[in-house]
Amino acid sequence: MNLLKSLARKKSYLIWLVVLIAGGVALKMTLFAPTKVKDVSIEKRDLTSQVYGNGTVEAKVMVGVSSKITGRIVEQFADQGDHVKRGQLLAKLENNDFRQQEQQSEAGLSRSAASLNVEQANLQKAKSNLVLAEKNAQRFKTLAEKNLVSKLESEQYDTACQVAREEVARSKAAVDTVRMEQRANSAGLGFAKSKVADTLIYAPLDGIIITRDLEKGATVSPGMSIFTLADPHTIWVKTNVDESQLKGVAVGKKAIITLRSSPNDQLPGQVARMGHQSDRVTEELEVDVAFSEPLKNFRLGEQSDVYIIAGMKKDVPSLPSGSIVSKDKKRGVWIVKNGKLAFKEVTTGIMDRRNFTEIVSGLDGSERLAMAPPPEMANFKEGMKVKVAP
Repeated sequence: MNLLKSLARKKSYLIWLVVLIAGGVALKMTLFAPTKVKDVSIEKRDLTSQVYGNGTVEAKVMVGVSSKITGRIVEQFADQGDHVKRGQLLAKLENNDFRQQEQQSEAGLSRSAASLNVEQANLQKAKSNLVLAEKNAQRFKTLAEKNLVSKLESEQYDTACQVAREEVARSKAAVDTVRMEQRANSAGLGFAKSKVADTLIYAPLDGIIITRDLEKGATVSPGMSIFTLADPHTIWVKTNVDESQLKGVAVGKKAIITLRSSPNDQLPGQVARMGHQSDRVTEELEVDVAFSEPLKNFRLGEQSDVYIIAGMKKDVPSLPSGSIVSKDKKRGVWIVKNGKLAFKEVTTGIMDRRNFTEIVSGLDGSERLAMAPPPEMANFKEGMKVKVAP
C-alpha cells in the first residue's frame, strides 16, 4: 500500500516536471525567441522618382457664348456634346424689329440718293445760269461805258449775275446737306444691319459644347451665356501636390495621368503650369498637367491621379523603402551583426514608386540588413536579438 502511494507521488512529480520543462521550452520558442527578420542587401536598380498629385480634369480655355443684344431665342442649332467649328451658327434670336429698322434705313438711303441727284441737277443748272448771267453783265457793262445802253439796265444785269452766284452757293449747300443726310442714313443702315447680324449667334472658336445654358423661347440679355464652349486642345488636369514633394517638379516635366473612368490606362502628359501660392490649410500647391495628346472624350471635373516624373537615375545602389527607418530624426537601417541589431545612418536619394529608395552614402554593400513589418520594426532596439528567416 505504501509502495503504491510512493509511486503515485513520484509520478505526479514527473508530470509537473515535464509540464515545467515544456512550458520553459514554449516560452523560449515564443515569448523569449529572437524576432524573425528578412535579410535584404543593397542592389543596383534603375529608379524613377515620381511625385503624386490628385486633381480634376479642367479646360484652360472655357468660353461662354452669349449675345450682344437682348432678344428671344427662336432657333438653336447645337446641343451639349456637339463638336463645333469657329463661325458655325449656334442659335438665332428674334429679329423682326431689327429687320424693319433695316428696311427703314434702306428706304431713307434711297430717298437721300434721289434727293442728291435732284440737287446736283439744280446745281448744274445754277452754274449754267451763272455763266450766262456773267456774260450778260459783262456785255451790258461794256455797252453802258460806251453809252449805248442805260446804266440802270447794266445794273439790272449785274444784279441778276449776283443772284445767279447766290443760287449756285445755295445749290452747293443743298448738295452738301443731302450728302450728309446720305452718310447718316448709310450709318443708320449699317447699325441696323449689325443689329440683325447680332441676332445670329456663332461659335467664337473650334470646340465642344459643354453645356446648353438656355433653351428655345428663353429671353437672353447681353453677357448671359447661351452655350458654354471648351477648347479640347487646352484640356488638362489641375492637380494638388504636397509642398514636401515639390523637389524636382518643374514646367516641362513628364507625367503619367490616370482617369477614374479608365484606371488601367496611363496617359502621357507634361507639367504645363505651376502655381505660386500654396494653400495655407492643406499645404499643397496647384500644378497644371497637360495631356500630350488631346482627349477625344473627356468630362470636366473627373477625378484623376497624376504621377509627375521628377527625376530618373540608372544603375544606382538602392534598398526596399520598407527597410529604411527614422531614429532620433536620422534616416538609417538596421544591420544584423552576430544575430543582433545595430542602427546605421544613411543618406537617401530618390524614391521609386515601386518602393525602392536610392542609398547615396552610409553603406558599402556588404552589410546584411534587417527588414520586418513596420509595427515590428518600430520596436527594434540597439543590440536586440533577431533571427534571419531562411
